[in-house]
Amino acid sequence: MIRRRTLIASGGAGLLLSGCDRVIAQPQVRDIIFKGEDMHRALQRALMNRDALAPEFTPDQRSPYFRTNGTRDPGTAEYNALRAGRFADWRLQVDGLVARPLTLSLTDLGQFPQRAQITRHDCVEGWSAIGKWQGPKLGDVLKQAGVRDAARFVVFTCADLYGGAPYYESVDMVDAFHPQTILAWAMNDRFLDVGHGAPCRLRVERHLGYKHAKYLMRVTAVDSLAGIGKGQGGYWEDNVDYDWYAGI
Repeated sequence: MIRRRTLIASGGAGLLLSGCDRVIAQPQVRDIIFKGEDMHRALQRALMNRDALAPEFTPDQRSPYFRTNGTRDPGTAEYNALRAGRFADWRLQVDGLVARPLTLSLTDLGQFPQRAQITRHDCVEGWSAIGKWQGPKLGDVLKQAGVRDAARFVVFTCADLYGGAPYYESVDMVDAFHPQTILAWAMNDRFLDVGHGAPCRLRVERHLGYKHAKYLMRVTAVDSLAGIGKGQGGYWEDNVDYDWYAGI
């Protein structure tokens, strides 16, 4: 996989100068970076069964402490009001390229077939932890909404704000319909707490932790990421040059 840090470290690439960020900002260099990312995704998909499962663990292997990542509390007036009402008024919007837009409460999510899985969360910061997650498969929710054939990506919009705008992430349809990709409302047999993304978060188990969007408010099927943020499909991808495809 070609990453921004790889290009900076490569003497052959000629980017050891202090002006490397200006070089990387050039469209042709960014094209090389993201084409390399596409190659990594294609290679991993070619070598692995698209439905291959991430490792799962036994209850006794769960971590005694599971760190929070990213935002620990959105702290907005809207979120605080939802939290005060124990998320009874929270609704998840499912829209975009779907035949039947949905508005789902926590009770509604519980009516779908549920998947429980004990998996390892691997953070880009270098730590990992094992926890149990439960919720409906994202694929089942998209099927209920009648996702259209034109949809290529699913975008997640969240309650926490970065720079005054909602946090966002995305996956393609292969990962959206992966059997371990769920809309989790429970962790370790309890409703999610605020630090871990209450009332609902994404679990996309074959990806690094920054893809697991918390505080979900909206799920949107789209045919392109061009109009999402700065066009790379996620907050960190747009602003810190994280890879959009974070497969592990």
